[in-house]
Amino acid sequence: MKFSLISTVLAATSVALGTDVHSLTKASFDSFIQEHPLTLAEFFAPWCGHCKALAPEYEQAATILAGSNNEIALAKIDCTEENDLCSDHDIQGFPTLKVFRGSAENVSPYLGARKADAIVSYMNKMSLPAVSTIDKTSLENFKTSDDVVVVGFFADNDANKTFTAVADVLRESFLFGATSDPALAEAEGVTVPAVVMYKNYDDAKTIYTGSSFTTDELLKFVKLESVPLVGEVGPSTFSGYMQSGLPLAYIFIDNDEHKSKFVEILLPFARKYKGKMNIATIDAVKYGQHANNVNLEQQWPAFAIQDIESNLKYIYDQASEITAEGLEAFIEAFHAGSLSAKIKSQEAPEVQEGPVVIVTANTYDELVLDEDKDVLIEFYATWCSHCKRLAPIYEELGEIFWSDEDLKTKVTIAKVDTPENDVPDEVRGFPTIKLYPAGDKSNPIEYEGDRTLQSLNDFIRDNGKYHIDGLAAMKSKFVKEEKIEEHDEL
Repeated sequence: MKFSLISTVLAATSVALGTDVHSLTKASFDSFIQEHPLTLAEFFAPWCGHCKALAPEYEQAATILAGSNNEIALAKIDCTEENDLCSDHDIQGFPTLKVFRGSAENVSPYLGARKADAIVSYMNKMSLPAVSTIDKTSLENFKTSDDVVVVGFFADNDANKTFTAVADVLRESFLFGATSDPALAEAEGVTVPAVVMYKNYDDAKTIYTGSSFTTDELLKFVKLESVPLVGEVGPSTFSGYMQSGLPLAYIFIDNDEHKSKFVEILLPFARKYKGKMNIATIDAVKYGQHANNVNLEQQWPAFAIQDIESNLKYIYDQASEITAEGLEAFIEAFHAGSLSAKIKSQEAPEVQEGPVVIVTANTYDELVLDEDKDVLIEFYATWCSHCKRLAPIYEELGEIFWSDEDLKTKVTIAKVDTPENDVPDEVRGFPTIKLYPAGDKSNPIEYEGDRTLQSLNDFIRDNGKYHIDGLAAMKSKFVKEEKIEEHDEL
């Protein structure tokens, strides 16, 4: 028993000594960041489950990068030990990953997936200029340096500001290169100016055929052509599908045989509706819980279409066998607008007991889109720790407006359990808070301030139709009541 324990401790010690992830403190942080051109820093807590899951992936990524790119460093900060440092960098949840470029002020959020290969790919992209200069010795290697790369062939590379502007926008997702060598363009079968995408899936090479080299057209080309005909939904691809804005049709499958079968069935539809719909598979063994988010029962295979813009879900009858003919009819009906969405909604309370009004999918239009009221609504999840911390403050805010009959007719403080209710809003994280001003429900204003009572109150005052200062009104009310009580005593 003793031997086993000693062995375990020694093994853990050797791993710690051999780590390629640098542990930073408040004393070492600034100097380390200044000494390294590019640093990915993880702010974590030892008790955090997500941090524990990330740890081996983060370590593997650090080892890969240490062996191939000396410009990139991976670091970690224990926020239970370094409270002040984490507070300085406004860390509100764990793990939080940030990219630093040579100074503590030059910082941006890490937007990639939390897998070793994704971290390596993302940080390599961050280490390169937005557009790398390509020549005849580097082109072939560049073409296969990532899943997707985009190369511009121009008569004057430096002058092509449009291509560089596109690269600046998408540099976190793709590698961009450019060359002004006419011989390279000829070898690739294109005429200058040209933009070519190289992929390690589907058609290995796609040439831009648009008539104009505008930023919007090139952005559209890259976003559309980078999506596989039949892709796979997972941690590294999900956000891309969501950001595309296109409807996402995906089939939950629990074995490789089903995957091969349905990819073959779905390929013709993927080609037919390219640019109008994304089609993908999803591993039901790993990500079966996601079926709840698209209103499916957990039985496989299962097929659904999620309209990203409206957040409506369309379900292929789970009591029926999924066939090629059935999928064709279902997808055609979706594009014809003849399918009915399956709406997930909780039961609405019979009586709103306040002070925060409970909204469901079925009562959303009635309560949130009430043209006579300024409605502040919190989109939350029951498991969200930030939402739990906000709850008492939000209840107090609701009490201010709920307890005054005049204010109650003009302002509603509301909340909706977003995973349990289909709502039309874009919700990127929890909690998300938006104000729907009276008379202007088409332009909600997202709250991005501090989660304090005063800040939330001021947000309603400054952006609502009625410009009501709830805290001031409450204070005034109490002063009047105190004067009345004093008068009664006299």
